[in-house]
Amino acid sequence: MAYSRLHTLLLLGVLLCAVLATTHESRADRLKDVANVLGARPNQLVGYGIVVGLNNTGDGRKAEFTLQSVAAMLRRLGVRVEADKIQVKNAAAVMVTAELPAFVRPGQRIDVLVSSLGDAKSLRGGTLIQTPLVGADRRVYAVAQGAISVGGFSADGKGSSKTQGHPTVGRVPSGALVEAEVPTNISSSGFVQLALKTADPMTAQRLVEAINGKLGSQAATAVDPGLVSIKLPEKSGSVVQLLSEIGDLNIPTDGPAKVIINERTGTVVVGAAVQLRPAAIAHGGLTVEIKETTTISQPTTPFTKGETVVTDQTTVTAQNATGELHLVPGAATVGDLVNALNALGVRPSDLIVIFQALAAAGALSADVEVQ
Repeated sequence: MAYSRLHTLLLLGVLLCAVLATTHESRADRLKDVANVLGARPNQLVGYGIVVGLNNTGDGRKAEFTLQSVAAMLRRLGVRVEADKIQVKNAAAVMVTAELPAFVRPGQRIDVLVSSLGDAKSLRGGTLIQTPLVGADRRVYAVAQGAISVGGFSADGKGSSKTQGHPTVGRVPSGALVEAEVPTNISSSGFVQLALKTADPMTAQRLVEAINGKLGSQAATAVDPGLVSIKLPEKSGSVVQLLSEIGDLNIPTDGPAKVIINERTGTVVVGAAVQLRPAAIAHGGLTVEIKETTTISQPTTPFTKGETVVTDQTTVTAQNATGELHLVPGAATVGDLVNALNALGVRPSDLIVIFQALAAAGALSADVEVQ
């Protein structure tokens, strides 16, 4: 049985001459939540490892790299065995990833993420064997080992199976021991630079005004909409002291108006600054369903001449829902926008096309980003 469903969405651009005049109220965030110190950045780590202790849910014999890895691991431990002689279902090859934060020191622990590389069914109950984690320079910065925590599960029998969550990905909380640190330089020639998480000229200017109000005039200057330079005080000159003094400053922020659309999952996220101008929208749906039924025809009496005939019968039905024209008033807030669209009874799949059409018609005051 196969079926195809087509959703036809129609947007009629009936825009008023006057643009809806609305104001958006800014929010205030702490400076440490708005900007990062330039140079204090995390680094990504990756490694290849083996998970053992699985309950018959590991890689099969088709995953030859798992067998080779197990044989190599055993040889390092003094046990010689050929890879083609190994039959293990309790082990799985995995990729181990982690993020090394700034200012971390050897001896500290970080979390790691473990992801199956072969055809393992589940990593639940497994233990990650000692795995070196390297950076982009191929240097070992941490070593991971420990029990894996998996959120989902998988169970199967001869005729059915059930899977919940994603059992082939798990975490090892505090599972990596840091072995080396990344040199970090957050000051240069008596200046500290702050990189805004979201570049915006207005936010950068407000950041400069807040810092100058705390440290004195001319202490901070905006290099560009995403970078602010701060001169270290002549008395102390301590970067840590400077950051502690300005870290809790409240900075009024005003992010860009944006609508994020994920067509793969049908997710639509509307930012707080999004505004909708008056428009008229008509939406309807055309549904086409194709059903195939198999009919078997056999001879009426036994021992008579005849053959069993298998025929396919195809039934096609189509429904066209009538679409009505709805007037959507201008929306000043996200709540007004959601209420206006909910009044149309649209589904998430419909919202994706409606938002794209609204932006094309000029009725949506936001950037539409499709992922």
